[in-house]
Amino acid sequence: MQVKDKIALVTGGGVGAGRAIAFALAHEGCHVAVNYSRSEGQAMATAEALRETGVRAMAVKGDVGDDAAVRSMVQQVADTLGGLNVLVNNAGATSFIPHGDMEAVQDEDWNRILDVNLKGPFYVIRAARPHLERDGGVVVNISSVAGVYGVGSSVPYLASKAGLNTMTIALARALGPAIRINSIAPGFIDTRWWQVREEYETVKQGATERSPLKNVCQPEDVADLVMGLIRADLITGQVVVLDGGSNLA
Repeated sequence: MQVKDKIALVTGGGVGAGRAIAFALAHEGCHVAVNYSRSEGQAMATAEALRETGVRAMAVKGDVGDDAAVRSMVQQVADTLGGLNVLVNNAGATSFIPHGDMEAVQDEDWNRILDVNLKGPFYVIRAARPHLERDGGVVVNISSVAGVYGVGSSVPYLASKAGLNTMTIALARALGPAIRINSIAPGFIDTRWWQVREEYETVKQGATERSPLKNVCQPEDVADLVMGLIRADLITGQVVVLDGGSNLA
């Protein structure tokens, strides 16, 4: 798919990798809806900056873990921008809990993480399906190496991403040929979300040292791969690891 004059929805699109993805789409002439749940100011600023590139853009509020809110959000995007061709499920949530500390994992952790990371993408794909099917739509889910290698911030997080990877394969099979669905599984992404955390330097250094390329993902690296998967008309049902080869260590 070429994205010029197409319409995209990026969940969690106001910050980090989501913002980079929104700009990558806009720079190729795609009109973009930037979803947010709490980061209203960032989403509004991102939408305004996108409009300055010459495309139509909007910020749209919606908790992806709320099915009714998702259906309303998708319809609002389709009504305002004139349809929906591309969906990037980027919104995510986690808790930092050592894997062995099982007693520290609360129901609230499971519920919040599964709502955003697993149920959310399902809800958005389901709501977007009628629009995506009209003109051969594309979905890219932003997953994590946590769901591939069982590493990451917490057991609920890695379980949610493993579920997202499996769901990607199942829905690619079920919704083809009208809709292509793939996942990207990044390792450490050097974003402001990490940069404000106390363990930032330690985690980044460890990820860099494990990589044969001695580098970590930037938001733009994720955006580049999103664009590649959107263009690749024969790729569906794949989980593409983006971690600088860290899994080879």
